[in-house]
Amino acid sequence: MQYQWIDGIMLFIKLMEVFILKKNFEYILFDLDGTLTDSGEGITKAVQYALKYFGIEVSNLDDLRKFVGPPLKESYKNFYGFDDEKADLGLVKFREYYIEKGIYENKMYSGISEVLEKLQKSNKKIIVATSKPEEHAKIVLNHFKIDKYFDFICGADFKETRVKKGDVIKYALEEAKITDLSKAIMVGDREHDIIGAKENNLKSVGVLYGYGDVVELTQARVDYIAKEPKDLLEILL
Repeated sequence: MQYQWIDGIMLFIKLMEVFILKKNFEYILFDLDGTLTDSGEGITKAVQYALKYFGIEVSNLDDLRKFVGPPLKESYKNFYGFDDEKADLGLVKFREYYIEKGIYENKMYSGISEVLEKLQKSNKKIIVATSKPEEHAKIVLNHFKIDKYFDFICGADFKETRVKKGDVIKYALEEAKITDLSKAIMVGDREHDIIGAKENNLKSVGVLYGYGDVVELTQARVDYIAKEPKDLLEILL
């Protein structure tokens, strides 16, 4: 009960800041998993499949929700103590399942298409910046028919040399030739989205309908909070 009360106060403060700190952003960078689409089922099943290869049985997919969002290789290391070689093999096994089935075990959050359409009509430059491999991101966006809203789709490479969120955001800024960082903002659902934005001197929006919560996002020093997709328009327009 005490934590719920504290969460409520933190959320109220962040929502009030929307009206106090609002700026005119021209470039909107979006995370993908947990921000545009709810990809939890496909990702957790692919991780479950990969872990089973290593003799690790996880029956409850909720125990693998922590894999949604952060770079996969780092998650293998952090949560299961994999070394580089084992984590690389884990990526291979993950993709075996994900490419065939998991990429489609996914759903777009209600209201996202309308948000993207309004941003586009307001002449915003809309960019995806995801730790998911770039080619996978393109497949997902095309599947949901929202790729038409994005000026740039930027993600990790298959060799995982560009996978940390700060590196992906830097790459997206370079691809879009954004030099005035005060005109750009990052939207994501997890702390690594917020930390990556700060590493690149960007403001950030944390969404609460994904896989993070107000405590995680606030501790990462998020600038704005959106409870639902429609709330993004109050911040971004």
